[in-house]
Amino acid sequence: MNFELEQPHAPPDFPPIDFAAQLNAEQYKAVTSPPGPMLVLAGAGSGKTRTLTYRVAWLLSQGVRPGEILLLTFTNKAAKEMLHRVQDLTGVEPRRFWGGTFHSIGHRALRLHGESVGLSRSFTILDADESESLLRDAVEESEKGFFKDKTHPRPGPLHEMISLARNTRTSIADTISRQFPQHQEITDRVVHFAAKYAEKKLKSSVVDYDDLLEFWLDLLRKSPEAAAYFQQRFRHVLVDEYQDTNRLQADIVDLIGNHHRVMAVGDDAQCIYSWRGADFENILTFPERHPGTEIHRIETNYRSTPEILALANGVLLAQPKGRHFDKDLKAWRGAGEKPYLVQTMDTREQAQFVVQRLRGLVDEGVRLSDVAVLYRAHYQSLDMQLELSRLQIPYQITSGVRFFEQAHVRDLVALLRFAYNPGDGMAWQRFAALLPKVGDKSAQKIHAAARARAQLEQKDFLEILGSDDIRTTVPKDAREEWPKFIASVQEVGEAMGTRKPSETIDLAIEGWYGDYLKGAYANYTSRLDDLKSLVGFASRFDDMQDMLAQIMLLNSETGDRSADPNADAIRLTTVHQAKGLEYAAVFIIGLGEGLFPLRRAIESGTVEEERRLFYVAVTRARDQLYLCFPKVNSKGGPTMLLEPSRFLQELSDDLYQELRLKRSYGW
Repeated sequence: MNFELEQPHAPPDFPPIDFAAQLNAEQYKAVTSPPGPMLVLAGAGSGKTRTLTYRVAWLLSQGVRPGEILLLTFTNKAAKEMLHRVQDLTGVEPRRFWGGTFHSIGHRALRLHGESVGLSRSFTILDADESESLLRDAVEESEKGFFKDKTHPRPGPLHEMISLARNTRTSIADTISRQFPQHQEITDRVVHFAAKYAEKKLKSSVVDYDDLLEFWLDLLRKSPEAAAYFQQRFRHVLVDEYQDTNRLQADIVDLIGNHHRVMAVGDDAQCIYSWRGADFENILTFPERHPGTEIHRIETNYRSTPEILALANGVLLAQPKGRHFDKDLKAWRGAGEKPYLVQTMDTREQAQFVVQRLRGLVDEGVRLSDVAVLYRAHYQSLDMQLELSRLQIPYQITSGVRFFEQAHVRDLVALLRFAYNPGDGMAWQRFAALLPKVGDKSAQKIHAAARARAQLEQKDFLEILGSDDIRTTVPKDAREEWPKFIASVQEVGEAMGTRKPSETIDLAIEGWYGDYLKGAYANYTSRLDDLKSLVGFASRFDDMQDMLAQIMLLNSETGDRSADPNADAIRLTTVHQAKGLEYAAVFIIGLGEGLFPLRRAIESGTVEEERRLFYVAVTRARDQLYLCFPKVNSKGGPTMLLEPSRFLQELSDDLYQELRLKRSYGW
């Protein structure tokens, strides 16, 4: 197959660019490679965006027209940034390119040719809330009482299940079995609901975000004219973050780029989003689908010290043979400190160490905002948040909200508060509002009626709530659920005086709210982990009153709730949310087996993605890296001894230095 450039157009009217002077040797070779299939493996901190930008500029310098280049990214911000850099280099305006997210380009394609796959030219796009609302209508038309069962997925989680199946090109049955096993018994009904939902969209000439990709792929497969139009128009296809593509996106790229002038830029070692549809096989099998692929490795890292990169390379060495592309990150910077391995007794001592070392870093001139604490799951940051709040050290959580501000945690705390003190009307309103058609006013009405009845009959408030008289004040849609709901509240209330706080919380999780959680959230298992971590937190208290007071005091502390990205506050984040970012100093906490990698990843056989996640965490650090391992885990019950993470055990001990703590807490 001949991959020579077509007859060039008129020479560009911008000044010549000295590509060799402005790029390193690895980047230059990739940027100036002849047209053809290219897989550019850009390691962490190696200048991936620069390589893509200069590739566009080089194509322009060879006489390729802007309109013949298709740039596909995962955010519009990334596309705009690259094309504006191209403009700075060449003067060519961004509007002359087709550049943007897969969804935005799919939308443009369907506006031109959508009628070929049954879409009217006037179709409109549903936002996320509208998509869920239409799905709710489709379900209720098919099975009116479906959502009355609290264990069934609500419209949001149901939409996520269907969406994941569509993006991964797998059956709904396989998707539910693999990712949502708590809903396996309703698989056939979900298949039916998905079909009804698709039918309603088509009748209304509306599409959701997934349709923009599915219809685009259908267009390329079913309309030879449309396929030829895109294949001939886009003579060069460039894809950013290729390791994050799902099956739909990879199939689209393969069809548009059937001429094989595709430049896929990514890093197989940073493929960490399978839970939202990314397919590791896409990057692994790219050379097979595009014969003659040139593989370019960009391995010079401009971010981290040689010592940190040596450890990162050590992480990659443990990958299974034949299931990855070999790479060896090389440091541009001079020597620094070896990463530190820090063993602590438990997660509280781990948090105390981080804070003490943080003070040392600040004394050395490091800004708080240039320090990050990374963890595998959000609940693992609980002790870190408690310690920072206690010492009034400002922090920002970039992986979500503060632990006790999460909706599901607040729900459970509201149940505990109300069961402890039935006069707490605000706690009652929050928890009661989880029932169908119960809002603030109806919750207040029920509470007032129960209070009056309890005073009149001189009976226990919780006992009165279960009476038939009170049930008549409950909205009709919630009455069927009411007996189970109240029985669970009463059970928790009775436990308050007879059981430890940790046992009471366990009881609350196993009761009505645990069933509600299954249907309310698609990420049920991770939210359940959060709640179970409360059991470990509660084990520190002998009295429920003390525990609830501590939680409410923590919530009242301001910390740093600002969303200002420039605020001088230490960053707390999951590794997933930290991808693409960098910090002077990084603490990776919770490096115990079952915590990182997570126990459920070990059980489901997805440890390799966890290893890639650890690699991403390590490569966020520029100057200093601390690997923290707590010997004891108290999450969800009795304390258990932990083994160090397999990712630590696999490393050669010459890649790090052990930092031993003084138990006198003098550090």
